[in-house]
Amino acid sequence: MQTLTSSLQEVLDVPFVRRTRRNHGLEHATIHMMQRSIPDLRVIGRSDANGFWLWGDLPTDKVEQAAHAALRRMRGGEHKLALHPNCGTNIVTTATLGAGAVLLALVGSEREKGGRLSRLPLIVTGLMLAIVAGQPLGMQLQEHVTTLGDPGDLEIVSVERINRAGIISHRITTRST
Repeated sequence: MQTLTSSLQEVLDVPFVRRTRRNHGLEHATIHMMQRSIPDLRVIGRSDANGFWLWGDLPTDKVEQAAHAALRRMRGGEHKLALHPNCGTNIVTTATLGAGAVLLALVGSEREKGGRLSRLPLIVTGLMLAIVAGQPLGMQLQEHVTTLGDPGDLEIVSVERINRAGIISHRITTRST
């Protein structure tokens, strides 16, 4: 287990990965800040090593203010702002657990008289457990793998509004080691 942990940490410390994790954390923190001033916020985000995208018809000044406020607060020690309950990490974690539960429930079902249908109660139970476990496990994966709450030397370079074929997005470009 020690080798696995140290190997994972080596990957997480690769500059490209570290920058992506920092940006992912800032993306979440920015969304948290915007949720305070925009009721019923609807936004989708995606991070990379050079910043992050936010898709949704959002006022550019609010996006820029939220990004700067988020970075300031993260630098001030509010590292948990990097975690968000609606993150794709949570969705993928829950879906993976659910798929595993279904596969496990179906093992050997071809030999039973009722076949796969006889395993329906087991499948439903497995899916419910996956849903219950998916959120907290996904949050742990965010905290330790997919985001970084400490922004380090991360800085915001620009915030740009883009309208492509009526789809509004914002590109927040960052710089970090």
